[in-house]
Formats: sequence, C-alpha cells, structure tokens
Amino acid sequence: MAKPTIVLVHGAWADASSWNAVAAELRGQGFTVLAPPNLLRGPAGDAAYISSFLAQRTSGPVVLAGHSYGGFVITNAATGGGDVRALVYVDAFIPDEGEFVFQILGGSGSALDVPDPTTVLDIAGYPGAPEGDAEAFLKPGTVHNSFAQDLPEADRWLIAAGQRPITLSANTTPSVTAAWKTLPSWAVVGTEDKVIPPAVQRSMAERAGAKIIEVDGSHVSMVSQPRTTIDTILAAAAHVGD
Repeated sequence: MAKPTIVLVHGAWADASSWNAVAAELRGQGFTVLAPPNLLRGPAGDAAYISSFLAQRTSGPVVLAGHSYGGFVITNAATGGGDVRALVYVDAFIPDEGEFVFQILGGSGSALDVPDPTTVLDIAGYPGAPEGDAEAFLKPGTVHNSFAQDLPEADRWLIAAGQRPITLSANTTPSVTAAWKTLPSWAVVGTEDKVIPPAVQRSMAERAGAKIIEVDGSHVSMVSQPRTTIDTILAAAAHVGD
C-alpha cells in the first residue's frame, strides 16, 4: 500500500511553520506532507475548510494531525472530506459533541483559565466581526512563561511577534462531531503543558481510546521535542499501512 499522506493542522497563535521540524523529517522519509492554514475563526468554518482541503488536495489514505485548537478542528473535519484513516493529537483538544474550549479548560489550572483573561491575552476587534466577537492574542509574557517556555528566548519572541490570533467565539462554540469515535487515535501529551494541562489531555485521550505518548515538553512540544511527535505520526501511518 502507498504511504498515507500526512496532513498537519496548526493551532491558535501559530501557523503551519510550527510543524516545520516534523514536516521536514516526515518528508525525508518519503511521505507527502501538507500543512494547510487553520482559519482560527470557529469550529464550523475551520472544520469545513479543512474538510474541503482534504477532499481536494489529497488522494488515498490520510493521517490527520492537529495541535492544540487544531485538535478541535480535526475532530470535526475528519469525516467530512478525504480518506482519513487515523488521527494524531499533539498537546491538543479532543472534544466530544457539545463541548467547547473554555468549558474544557474551566477549573483545569490552565494558564488561560484566569478570572481576568486580559491579564494573559490582548483582545482586539477585527473587521467584519459578529457583534461581541474579537480576536485574542497571547501577551508576550504568556508566550514566554506558559505557551513555549521550553524554547530559546529568541524563538519565543518570534512566536509572540508572528502569532495568528483566534477569535473568542472559536473558544465558545461547541463541537458538532467526534471523529475519534470511529477512527483510531494517538495523543502526544506534553507533561509541562500549561495551556492544556496534562491531566486534561490524558482524560480526553483516554475517553477517545487514543494511544497516549508522553513527552517532557511545553504546549508546543512538536517544536521543542519534535522526535516524539514524529514517531507518533509514524506509528499512526504504520497502522494505516497494515
């Protein structure tokens, strides 16, 4: 059987470059690797975009991976387009139907679960926003201390400078589909993740029946410790090829 295509979906405050180390290694091993943009506007539209991308840009089996909010998106996109055979979650949300991001993080000890979100986020309006919606950026201090604390300082500053914001509404809109109920799943859990605490990740992964792999990494462990994510995606790809 031909090798599956690997599709990598980034999360909030990131772009496709967050997958660079992972994508380069997988491509070097002969895989077709695609890293589409995640619009970060809300689960329905973001999932529809990824489903459309899968339908039009892939052929044959797909391993679909998502980081952080990207996990929310792939959970809703995987059954909507393309031939997705496996899911890989990296420091990611693995929601069930009806769950939303802020609900999952509530009471979790997340660095984002604070009484006043403006202490960790910068909120800004955007053109065409629905009434009451806005974009959320990570404050530089949040990047340095809670998002990417295990990266060199220069890399943390680049993340803070180039981050793509997510809408507040994306974090309050419930999941509609739970693709993990019908697809085999793997989950990389960063034990030093301060955005989605490891206990929350483990709980979601166990519920999904995912194969759990832990790594001593921050919320961006695929950047700081890419080997674990690479090996996990390879394991998923090998399962698809069996």
